[in-house]
Amino acid sequence: MQQKGSGMVALPRLAWRNLWRHRRRTLLLVLVVAYATITTILFWGVQDGFTQSVQLGNARFLSAPALITTPQYFEDPDPEQGLPSLDFLPQVQAQPGVNAAAPRLEFPALIRSAYTADAARARGVDPVLEARVSNLPAAIATGRMLEKPGEVVLGHQLAERLDVRLGERVVLDTSALAGPQALGLQVVGLVKSGIAPVDRGTVLVHLQDARVLTGLQTATGVALDVARGQETRIAEALQPVLPQNIRAYDLTQLLGGLSSAIGTKQSSVFLIGMIFSLFAALAVTSTVLVSVLERTREFGMMGALGMTPPRLAAMVTLETVLATSIGWGVGLGVGYALNHWMATQNVLGPIFASYGAAWEILGTGGEIYTAQSPLYALYAALTIVLAALFSILIPARRVLLLNPAEAMRTD
Repeated sequence: MQQKGSGMVALPRLAWRNLWRHRRRTLLLVLVVAYATITTILFWGVQDGFTQSVQLGNARFLSAPALITTPQYFEDPDPEQGLPSLDFLPQVQAQPGVNAAAPRLEFPALIRSAYTADAARARGVDPVLEARVSNLPAAIATGRMLEKPGEVVLGHQLAERLDVRLGERVVLDTSALAGPQALGLQVVGLVKSGIAPVDRGTVLVHLQDARVLTGLQTATGVALDVARGQETRIAEALQPVLPQNIRAYDLTQLLGGLSSAIGTKQSSVFLIGMIFSLFAALAVTSTVLVSVLERTREFGMMGALGMTPPRLAAMVTLETVLATSIGWGVGLGVGYALNHWMATQNVLGPIFASYGAAWEILGTGGEIYTAQSPLYALYAALTIVLAALFSILIPARRVLLLNPAEAMRTD
């Protein structure tokens, strides 16, 4: 029993020494696994980051990364259901992760030109703060952003339907708390985002004009710019500092079905990732198999000296696990470093933007970052698990069936 126990302890040592006796093979195996680990981390980082970037980009065009409003307004967007007060704003702005907060007053309206009229949903904004929570100001292709009351920014397709140009006037008609109201506004900017709902429906007016038209002296909501990727966590963390009957909603709740549609391909992508791990493990296994074939004579001599085939097979499997573990560790370091770099620098945005309008309609705003998650290390570890399994089934099984006498005669 003592001899068996000492043998079990000696086997890992022997496997470890064998790795460095065959440095070239070991280095090749480590590089194969490190490459597979790096590409696995980057695959998932880019995939998840792209999805998050599309969601965030659309949220910054259509709504906001996070929005504070009443549950009643969230269910029924009528100005009568708006915020009773904005006294909570200082506490919200002081919360970690909140970069900016901008009051908004959204309301249904009829927009009229000298030629025709169209129904629209107008958004009253603070011109200075809105640029910090929305991509709309940056998407103004012609003209400029609002600067004072009496001005309006329209989506370029809406302006075409109304047959109005920069400098011309339109009239907003609405009926809210103040009763029927109308206000003439001068067109100062046209939004061209490539996103159909934005270009067809954008109507930005000054917050003061929105308050005059609706009779609501607060806002229907407060749009927030929060730390990227932390929208859900920050929305939940804000809840304790908000008054009763006021809630913070994250971008997945604000986008609703659009957010679900963006993420519908995740299951198929997961399958692709698993197939990638399978092929990486097969590459590792083929490397181990070549090593076993080259070491046939060596294994024959070890068998002749009394090392049983099961122990030889166990040693080969241990060598595989040790080498792949080293490669996995190296790959994690390099992979997460690259992923962090692309998560903080807009490296991918210009690359995707070079493909033209096809990517513009996704609404990323030209910014695409990778995501970070400890789960990627587990996905990459699947390569090691599969490689160990395949090593047992193929190279180790070959060693298990080895005849020492015949193996020693191998050239």
